[in-house]
Amino acid sequence: MSLQDKVMAEMKAAMKAKDSEKLEALRSVKSAILLANTESAAKDGLSEDEELKILQKLVKQRKESAAIYREQNRADLAEPEEKQAAVIESFLPEQLSEAEIEAKVDEIIAKTGASGMQDMGKVMGMASNELAGRADGRTISTIVKRKLI
Repeated sequence: MSLQDKVMAEMKAAMKAKDSEKLEALRSVKSAILLANTESAAKDGLSEDEELKILQKLVKQRKESAAIYREQNRADLAEPEEKQAAVIESFLPEQLSEAEIEAKVDEIIAKTGASGMQDMGKVMGMASNELAGRADGRTISTIVKRKLI
């Protein structure tokens, strides 16, 4: 079952349950997928990696908005954003723990022979590819910096 089919099934369930926040999040996912399909003009649809990137982008947007609302003491606006982020995250694969990310980064550093910050781009490129969809880019970056300093 493709991501789009899963989203449509969840949308039907959310409509029946009259869950407006979940429905809004699912509609945004559907919209982003349709937009990406038209932009890429791909006849066979999006690849799984492209779908994961779209979902990660949507989650990141929601979390950043929620953080801004929290800074401004607007919990009434932050909570729906956080709920939507949780709904969208349910379509992402299981996220790795920080310890698991560190272990992967250690492996990549050993493979590349990285010795300092000048090798950060090389390490980040490999880490981003290997951990795509299973770890946040900011977390990976923080761990790589800490290991290379």
